[in-house]
Amino acid sequence: MESKFLMLGDLNSYCISFGLSNYVWGVVVNWDNFSKITVGKQFVRSVDSISANTAEGFGRYNKKDKIKFYRYSFGSVKESLDWNQKAFSRNLINKQAHSHIYHELDKMPKRDKFIN
Repeated sequence: MESKFLMLGDLNSYCISFGLSNYVWGVVVNWDNFSKITVGKQFVRSVDSISANTAEGFGRYNKKDKIKFYRYSFGSVKESLDWNQKAFSRNLINKQAHSHIYHELDKMPKRDKFIN
């Protein structure tokens, strides 16, 4: 029986957050300059940070180091929820985009089985 090493792409949270970051990018890139600079830049950075910190934590060998980066990722989830709400409240995204982003972010706090 061949053993398989866990790969970054095997983590549901990474795959979902990576896809979400590209979705948010696609939305924000179409905004006017003021909206991009004020809300968009922060929104994209916070969503990008979810998958980036998950990837960095995955690459660490020490359990405490891994947990630190997974906690950073969780903080970015909360920040992204705030930017999503602000973008919706300021009419930068429609209800459908807001709902999609919210539901994808809502999946993030769920732990992948190897973290427990």
